[in-house]
Amino acid sequence: MNVLCIGDVVGLNGLDHLCRELPALKRRVGADICIVNGENSDQCGRGITRNGAEAIFSHGADVITTGNHCFHRTKPETFEEQEFLLCPANYPRLAPGAGRCELDLGRARMQVINLSGVAFMEPLDNPFVRFDQLYDPGCRFTIVDFHAESTAEKKAFGYYIDGRASAVFGTHTHVPTADAQVLPGGCGYITDVGMCGPVNSVIGMESQLAVQKQHLHTPVRFAVAEGPCQLQGVLFTLDDATGRCTSATQIL
Repeated sequence: MNVLCIGDVVGLNGLDHLCRELPALKRRVGADICIVNGENSDQCGRGITRNGAEAIFSHGADVITTGNHCFHRTKPETFEEQEFLLCPANYPRLAPGAGRCELDLGRARMQVINLSGVAFMEPLDNPFVRFDQLYDPGCRFTIVDFHAESTAEKKAFGYYIDGRASAVFGTHTHVPTADAQVLPGGCGYITDVGMCGPVNSVIGMESQLAVQKQHLHTPVRFAVAEGPCQLQGVLFTLDDATGRCTSATQIL
């Protein structure tokens, strides 16, 4: 079982690039399931729209995950209505299951869970506790998108679910980390898969605007960068019998 996980799609540039490249990429790597984080696929680079989600689904995604920008362009009800469009499950007062879905693979079931970290981010419900509440040991395969700022929180979460989950991939920072691996209990792991967005940018935004913000500390209205894009992610190969990960390969 090969599961392809794609990092945050940024802006319409990133969305167009994903739609062009994803079908061929899935064939090339032999992906059986594809999970795409689409939380920044709106034209402003924050949030996801119904049209954007439909485009991602129609070009090969089985599940779309999001993160801290999930509600910037979409109401919470949308995530409750769309079974395979997820928002972080540890947002308070969400309908049960809004951040979790199941895929029927015929011979087994796969659960996909979307969670947000809390270190340096919004004070949401505890993601470790929320995972325990959502996790169904009857599903042979478990994939988690952990959308978080802190690398230490991501790594700790990976070890926390090791032995139960098949794989966890980190999103949010848009910068791929060089630590794709299989943890001792058989959980595939990467701290951050990166993004699908403009190459010449600062995490997808126009570089000069980002420089202005960091240099002068003045308010800036960010805009998605133009130009060529890159698609980054990770391919987890899972054992069909046990659900454990046997390899984790970066897509750069």
